[in-house]
Amino acid sequence: MKKSILLLAAAMVLTAVSASAQNQVDKQGRRQGHWIRTDKDGSKIFEGDFKDGLETGTFTYYYSDGTVRIRNTYSEPGRVCQHEAYDEQGRLLARGQYNQRNRDGLWQFYAEDGRLVKEASYRMGIKEGRHVVFNRTGDTAEVCYWQNNRRHGRWWKRIGQKGFITANYVNGNIEGRLVEYDDEGRLAREGQYSGGQKHGDYRYYENGTLTVKERWNYGLMNDREILVASPTPAFVSIHDIACMAAQGKAKTIVILRDGQKLVAHEAYEPVFNRAGDELFALVNRKSHITVARSCVQGIGVDGEGRDILLLNPQPDFAIFPDEDGKKMVHAIQVDEEQ
Repeated sequence: MKKSILLLAAAMVLTAVSASAQNQVDKQGRRQGHWIRTDKDGSKIFEGDFKDGLETGTFTYYYSDGTVRIRNTYSEPGRVCQHEAYDEQGRLLARGQYNQRNRDGLWQFYAEDGRLVKEASYRMGIKEGRHVVFNRTGDTAEVCYWQNNRRHGRWWKRIGQKGFITANYVNGNIEGRLVEYDDEGRLAREGQYSGGQKHGDYRYYENGTLTVKERWNYGLMNDREILVASPTPAFVSIHDIACMAAQGKAKTIVILRDGQKLVAHEAYEPVFNRAGDELFALVNRKSHITVARSCVQGIGVDGEGRDILLLNPQPDFAIFPDEDGKKMVHAIQVDEEQ
């Protein structure tokens, strides 16, 4: 019993000596030597060495369960350190250099499975230089360059497996030509930008064939012409279209505002997608009938008492609006009254 008491007393003395040997502050109030900081529950928050108040050597920060959260290894006391961050399972999340608490130089970021997902360059906390994003297979997914926290220089992004889009940034805005290619290496779209806004000609392609031509003026679209693959392929301005309707699965009727009727030897969906929905409304979803809002005159009744859509020009076939189509016509009439 007496021996146990002596051993306990000795242990208490050693603990007291150990505690007094760490967390020291000199006469100038500067931290010196080895420090361990704990929370109110006694869990370690950080551990490391100070010299004249500056961190030196390796500083380690912990989660509440003791797992390493951050490890900073200083090459210049209190100033420059190699930083590593971990999740609660001990997996590396990020690695890079801090200079006066600013990211500086090349940084790498990782996914939970250990994959490198991003590399980024910094200059004293400012994005500067090349940034690269990687996909799940390790291939490059995106490359861009930064200057003074703004994208500046070439930008490249993978689309699908082999397709990509590329452009040039100037002070954070796309400037000049943007171009996109599909997985087969065929041109998918191209267009001009000024100050980050579409400006000038813009083109869209399907399987390498030009299908949409647009004209932009500093972010405002002046016109869009779409390919109507009638017996003789032709481009038609969306401002000239009054109605589009499916005719079976492989044909689309296009009625122009001057009454001209075109029969496109294509399914309805690609023709409608080219036209977009800025000027048009779907009035019968089941029958795939779309009309220009400005051509809608109202709703009439046919000889059998069924509601029919009144258009100008009126096509040579009856359009029976569904419930959503009727609501659209009502909304147009309310807007006109206001």
